[in-house]
Amino acid sequence: MSTEDELARVVRDHAGRLAGSLVSLLGDFSAAEDLVQDAVEIALRRWPVEGIPDRPDAWLFTVAKRRGLDVLRRQQNYRAKLSELQRQDDHPAPDDRLRLIFTCCHPALAREAQVALTLRVVCGLTTGQIAAALLASESAVAQRITRAKRKITDAGIPYRIPRDDELSERLTEVLTVIYLLFNEGYLSSTAERAHSRDLVDDAEWLTALLHGLLPNEPEVAGLLALIRLHRARTAARFTPSGELVLLEDQDRTLWDHTAISEATALLTRTAYRHHAPGAYQLQAAIAACHSEAPTWAETDWRQILVLYDMLLTLQPSPVTCLHRSVALSFVDGPEVALTELDLLALDTYPLFHATRAQFLRELGRDAEARVADKRAAELTANPAQLDLLRERLAR
Repeated sequence: MSTEDELARVVRDHAGRLAGSLVSLLGDFSAAEDLVQDAVEIALRRWPVEGIPDRPDAWLFTVAKRRGLDVLRRQQNYRAKLSELQRQDDHPAPDDRLRLIFTCCHPALAREAQVALTLRVVCGLTTGQIAAALLASESAVAQRITRAKRKITDAGIPYRIPRDDELSERLTEVLTVIYLLFNEGYLSSTAERAHSRDLVDDAEWLTALLHGLLPNEPEVAGLLALIRLHRARTAARFTPSGELVLLEDQDRTLWDHTAISEATALLTRTAYRHHAPGAYQLQAAIAACHSEAPTWAETDWRQILVLYDMLLTLQPSPVTCLHRSVALSFVDGPEVALTELDLLALDTYPLFHATRAQFLRELGRDAEARVADKRAAELTANPAQLDLLRERLAR
């Protein structure tokens, strides 16, 4: 008989008896089977190297017992954690949520890793959703998250809200994370849903907590005003059947005008008190221009264009240039806007092609507009956006 055959025979002979002993001890057949399988796998790895022990049955039982004790310890820890969770409110404790965000946004981590890790661990976004938000590949985002987790462990980064003198170096990334979370909730990048009220709720809740922690930070107030201005238009954004309604076609009587007034007042107080315009305050001011216009035709596009120019000075971005081109088309015409739009390197961004198609249609270049709309549809996962593009292509 070969050594392998002898090894298999010994394991087989003792495995059955071991299972019986464990079932009797544990009173759980399934758990006993799992422990026997674990012990057998370890034996098959170690015995060819170390040799078959003098007491194979005792050896297998000892290994299975140790594994069983490990399982029981984990179960006890799990039950303790579960009991603790059951005593908590529906929402995580505010301090815990903020501590985790600030931990993930530690300056020892690269900025891209901070944002990706927080969106994954704290906000629960998928790697695909994060990749869409950051205009990056899923593999690159996955690598950032893995490296960031390892860095936190290796560097012993503390789980706490930073001291007052440390807050400023992390605040930019924390606000970025919440802003991207809001964007994903406002208009999803996945095919599963058009938008997520839960993610928008989370974004507003976290920003309000942060505003309570840092009431004198103008950009925190700006982001809170921005989120609330957009939320005030929620009831008019989709038809009862889930179709997306563009801003120009929305029924403005459905908007929450009280919420708009309160958000605008928050923004005005912030700007008046601090005289330090930032990216979120400027975006909120743009949203306020749209929200306060009685009709689409009465939108103050020149003011919006000025605000976009200020935003680009503070935070240059091709996506911001894209949005600015829409305002430019209403001020200087679609031809000027198209010329500027075509300078942007956003070929994989669906809104770039959808906006380009709109300018082309306004210029009477319908065939080119259809090509642009097709490209946008190829790149779009959001079901409501996709339906809108297909409707345009069907005309």
